[in-house]
Formats: sequence, structure tokens, C-alpha cells
Amino acid sequence: MRFEVLTDIGRKRTVNEDCAAVFTIKDGPTLAIIADGMGGHRGGDYASSTAVQILGEKFLKVENPKSLDEEDWKELLQEMILYVNRTIFNIAEKDENFKGMGTTLDAVLIYGNKGLVTHVGDSRVYMIDEREILQITKDHSFVNILLDSGEITEEEAAKHPQRNWIMRAVGSEKFITPDFYNIELNGQTYLLICTDGLSNKVDNERIHRIVATDGDLRDKAMELIRLANEMGGEDNISVILAGPSASEVSQQ
Repeated sequence: MRFEVLTDIGRKRTVNEDCAAVFTIKDGPTLAIIADGMGGHRGGDYASSTAVQILGEKFLKVENPKSLDEEDWKELLQEMILYVNRTIFNIAEKDENFKGMGTTLDAVLIYGNKGLVTHVGDSRVYMIDEREILQITKDHSFVNILLDSGEITEEEAAKHPQRNWIMRAVGSEKFITPDFYNIELNGQTYLLICTDGLSNKVDNERIHRIVATDGDLRDKAMELIRLANEMGGEDNISVILAGPSASEVSQQ
């Protein structure tokens, strides 16, 4: 797959607390990571960048990656995320400037035509093809709890005053449990990983229309960010957009 990674400060913020990156082991799997930091005097950007950096570095140091199966990777990623969580939590405990910091964390491991998604917080992972857009992850948010219980509708959730309250974040507690999802990718599938600066502003129908239309991958990623800014841009906006390579498309 080909990847485009874009992050934008938005129109209202003075600091970009998002971080996004893609790491690839030579002739091996790829790990795409996105994080949206929060809290503390200067903790948000530190939490997100630290999470992405540590997770990426640990991934690149994995020995014999080709010999690992799905369960091996799941166990490794869980260990890595728990290590990241402890690191950020301990720094926040010791330094008043970082007190209360944490970060969302979504990472997608891609190996062959399979993917393993790990998720903490309210950043999102979508799979998109010409027919549909499918949200893979489930937000760890207060509003999502209300949605699941039937107390509010989707329309009410979009305008709820507590829609940005998240119930789980890396570094905010001593122990966390990341969610895991298995996905399969074919030569026509796009993968979108984004922070809520996009998903809170641009609805699924528009995202689907932009991504599924023929065109350059980078142009699509830029259009998503442009549209989020046009809709207000109150938050930082980050996008990792992965699309089929030319060889994959030609085989279809």
C-alpha cells in the first residue's frame, strides 16, 4: 500500500497536539500510528509525540518479524502499548507541567493483505472502498456510552456538549486495555486513520465520496483536511490515508 501522512494545526489552536507517522520494516510489515494528545501545561503534544516515537522505535526493533503470526503481533503490540502507557503515566506523576496528560493512540499493522488494528481513545480507523465506508474502531467516549445505551441519537451525539470527553487514554491511568480488531485488505481498499479533528467535522458520507473517487492519494488527504478547516477547524487535524499500490490496482 501507499501512504500519505498529513497533520494540520487547524484554525483555532496555537499548538498541534496531534502526531502521525508510518514505520516500515524492510521487506516486512508496516505500522501506521496516529495520536491526539491532551492535558497538562504542555503535555498534549509531548504525550502524542512520545507515544508515536516509542511505539515506532520498538516496532522497528522487532526481531524476525516474518516469523511472527497474528497472535504474536497482538501480544507484542499490547506489550508495547502498555510500556508506552507506563512511560507517559510516570512522567505525568513526577512533573507538574505534565500532570493530567494523555493521548489517544491508534495503530494499524499491515502485513500482506491483512491488518491488525489497536485502539485507545476516540481517534478512528476506517476501511473504505467504492461501495461503503466502514468504521472499524469504537470510540472510548462518554457520548458513545450514551449512544450504546440508547439515551441519545446519532444527531444528538454530534452536537452533545460532552462529545470530546474520552473515557480511555494512553498515559492517563496506570493500567489500560487497548482494543484489537482484525481486518482484511484487498487491492481496492483504502485505509483511513484520523484524529477527531476530522471525524467531528466531516461526516462519513463526505469522507467516503472524497476517498473513493479516482484521484491522487495526497490530493485526497489534503482535501479532507481542507474540508475540516472549512467546517471550522477548531481542533488539530491529522490523517493517514493508505491506498492500493499501482501494482495492486493493475491486478484487479
